[in-house]
Amino acid sequence: MKSITVFCGSSFGAEEIYREQAFLLGQTLAKQNIQLIYGGADVGLMGAVADGTLSENGKVTGVLPHFLQSNEIAHKNLTELILVETMHERKTKMNDLCDGVIVLPGGYGTLEEFFEMITWAQLGLHKKPIGVLNIDGFYNDLMSLVQNMVDKGFLKQVNRDMLLISENIDDLLEKMRNYEPPTVGKWISKEEV
Repeated sequence: MKSITVFCGSSFGAEEIYREQAFLLGQTLAKQNIQLIYGGADVGLMGAVADGTLSENGKVTGVLPHFLQSNEIAHKNLTELILVETMHERKTKMNDLCDGVIVLPGGYGTLEEFFEMITWAQLGLHKKPIGVLNIDGFYNDLMSLVQNMVDKGFLKQVNRDMLLISENIDDLLEKMRNYEPPTVGKWISKEEV
C-alpha cells in the first residue's frame, strides 16, 4: 500500500485517546512511507492525523470542497491540496488516490463515507481493504449492528468479512496488507454505475 485514505471526525471527541491515536496513525503511515489521503481540514481528528504524518515528513494530500475552504478550515501545510466542487466528488477523488481506507471515530459524515466505501467494495467497484481503527471500542456497537444484519439475513457473511477491524494500528495495517477481496460475483460493473 502506497497511499491510504483516512475518514474521521472534524472534532476531537470527548476522550484524549482519539486525538492521540489519530496523530499516531499519521506518524505510523509516514514511517512506513504510506501517503495520507484525507479530507484536507486542520480541525479535529482530521487535523491530528495530518499533523502526525507531517511530523514525520510524510506526504499528505487533502481533498476539500471549495465551500469548506472558504470557511478557513483548510490545512495550510499539506504536500498537496486538491479542491473539488461537491462532497461526492471529494469521496470519489479520495477513492481514486488510495490503495486502502481506514476509518477513525467520527460522526454522521464519517459513517456516510465509510458506508459508501464498503458499499462500493461490496458491489465490486473496488477491491481495496477497508479498515476500522476501533479506538477504545468506539465502533463496538456498530459492529454489533453489522453482525445483526448478517443474523437477520440482510448482509452476507462474506460481505461482513470485508470489514477489517482492530484497536491496534500495526495490527490493522497488517490485516489490510493481507486482505483478499471476496470472489463472489459482482452485481454491476463500474461502467454501469
